[in-house]
Amino acid sequence: MLETPSILDYSPSAIDCFVARGSENVGVRTISREVASPPNLAEALTPQRLHAELLATSASGAWSHLFGAAHDATINARHKTVRFGQADVEWLAVLRLLLRERGQKAWMYREGKSRRFWVLETSAKWLVEQPAASSQEERRAYARGYFDAEGGIPRDAAARFYIQFVQKDRADIANLHGILEDEGITCGKLHRPSRLADHLVWRFYVAAPSQRDFVSRVGSWHPRKRSLLEARFAGFEQPG
Repeated sequence: MLETPSILDYSPSAIDCFVARGSENVGVRTISREVASPPNLAEALTPQRLHAELLATSASGAWSHLFGAAHDATINARHKTVRFGQADVEWLAVLRLLLRERGQKAWMYREGKSRRFWVLETSAKWLVEQPAASSQEERRAYARGYFDAEGGIPRDAAARFYIQFVQKDRADIANLHGILEDEGITCGKLHRPSRLADHLVWRFYVAAPSQRDFVSRVGSWHPRKRSLLEARFAGFEQPG
């Protein structure tokens, strides 16, 4: 197992150290390497528990999760890398740990001196090829990564709860819809939210009676989303 920086240590100096080291490995010119300490995780989810889950997952489960998460990534034509851009540095740290534990180079940096926007790049440009997931573990891990990247839930604990997926690629989101249905998670009809505003966008919801099944069978490794799910569905067990 490769030595990797722990996502447990979010101090500015520690993050700056591993971000700079990752960038130097490939000679990537970054706009800024300033790193700020992200907000603390919700009490329902400890970094130690999430860290242990990430390290315990199988290689196929980790790659399937990353394939799902790659829906939020683009190919950097200049550097021939896959680029994840997020305001949430904690989730990028999760992806970086999964990549580094599997021997794949990955580096993080802040884009701009004043922007709250972070970038994770990896040389694993084949992540966007999206191979088919075969085993149950791979299908659930793929759906988890997809949810972490593209899934939506309300931030307000008092709001009516929903789990939704939105995507412009109809065939791609229809494939995810089928994966969840095959896992016994009932989903609503795949539909266009608005034909007038953007007729290319497709969406579906996880049916209310299956929301708990989704959380217990698919779950999340996105720190913010995971904390919200645990607060909403107290006592659920994250799938391995």
